[in-house]
Amino acid sequence: MDSIEITGIEIVQDKERTAKRHNLFLPWFASNISVFGMSYGAWILGFGISFVQAVIISIIGVILSFAICGVIALGGKRGSVPTMVMSRAAFGVNGAKIPGVISWLTSIGWETSLAITAVLATNTILARLGWAGDDSTVVKAIAAAIVAVLIVLGAVAGYHIIMKMQAVLTWVTGITTIIYILLVFPHIDFAAIVTHPNGSLASMLGAFVMVMTGMGLGWVNIAADWSRYQSRETPGSQIVFWNTFGGSLGPVFLISFGLMLAGSDEKLANAIGGDPVGALATLLPTWFLVPFLITAILSLLSGAINGIYSSGLTLLTLGIRIPRPLASLIDGVILTCGTIYVTFFSPTFIGPFQSFLVTLGVPLAAWTGIMMADITLRKKDYDEEALFTTSGKYGSYNTISLVILAVCCFIGWGLVINGFADAPFNNWQGYLLPLVGGKDGAWGSGNIGVILSLIIGYAAYYGTHVKRVRSQELA
Repeated sequence: MDSIEITGIEIVQDKERTAKRHNLFLPWFASNISVFGMSYGAWILGFGISFVQAVIISIIGVILSFAICGVIALGGKRGSVPTMVMSRAAFGVNGAKIPGVISWLTSIGWETSLAITAVLATNTILARLGWAGDDSTVVKAIAAAIVAVLIVLGAVAGYHIIMKMQAVLTWVTGITTIIYILLVFPHIDFAAIVTHPNGSLASMLGAFVMVMTGMGLGWVNIAADWSRYQSRETPGSQIVFWNTFGGSLGPVFLISFGLMLAGSDEKLANAIGGDPVGALATLLPTWFLVPFLITAILSLLSGAINGIYSSGLTLLTLGIRIPRPLASLIDGVILTCGTIYVTFFSPTFIGPFQSFLVTLGVPLAAWTGIMMADITLRKKDYDEEALFTTSGKYGSYNTISLVILAVCCFIGWGLVINGFADAPFNNWQGYLLPLVGGKDGAWGSGNIGVILSLIIGYAAYYGTHVKRVRSQELA
């Protein structure tokens, strides 16, 4: 029987690298097959674009974002270490702690968002069954406690147990999702769907950015955490393929179906903003509510467990010397606090969620561009030992890459806006938008800062590090 994983951020030895290439499918598919993905349909149409535009943007955004995730996953095979340890090659052993903090906050935010969704769904469905009031504080509190405990226990267990769990969840979630689609398909009104008018290019870009940050770019900082268990002989193209295929297969269909549901019912689309999964459950017959609730929670927990597992690893890369299970436990406490805040004190779910995606999406996109360039430039595996010493070839700090990251953040945050009215602390964003018409202008909602951060990060690092990488590989 598989035991609790004790491996932290240290190098995974070759004898432990026994995972098959197709094993990458399970964690990515199970983490993204949740009915939560259907909620994106309502949020994407909220940008004021047509159904056809939304479908095209969704498909391209999902596949492209997970392909980027697959490229970053190559570093796990090449370095035998988690993603943020691999990041030391580009930023220096100590310099990597800066993007490490960003990665940690991103993982915490994602797992908290999934936990919040599970709690809200539980309350809504139990209210529908008559087991609780429409706003039962007691039910929410109990649901929050159960969800937090399950997530922490799964993350503490580690890689091998998670893989076993994902194999089961994939089948259960997939079957239940198919049943859900069959049951609610009669609610689709094709005549209403086609009435949505075409949106502007800026609106399409805004929707595209949301899909990218909500899908693959939201996972990119943990991409190598699973691929580090792959054999050294596994072709790089297979790493990219199974990451992309596993991650994008579910969301492509789920978002497309969610677009049809939201396009058919404006009331449903508005309700999804407050309770994504719970609103979708209102379309179901009573007999299927309990199976739907159990499966929805399990699928949400699947993604949250992957997130808290990796956020625990990231915490270790920041220099905190504690066992990996304890790191996951600490993150679980933080997750619980965030869940309590949004569940009991925030007026909406989509507000804090969008705020989180935009604010951390900029530096994460910049880091992604830099790491993609670093992986592109390297023709050999990483020097694994050098990733753990400041006297090695990667050094303590890479000032140039840190400057590139800072410049990308300055430009990126200046070209995005935060639509969450209850988060005035984010109103400082968008300070460069007056150059392209202002926050209320045509490009105000495009959030082009995220895409520019990725592009600038890649181009700037590639252009300034060709000689540095070559000298490192010759050393």
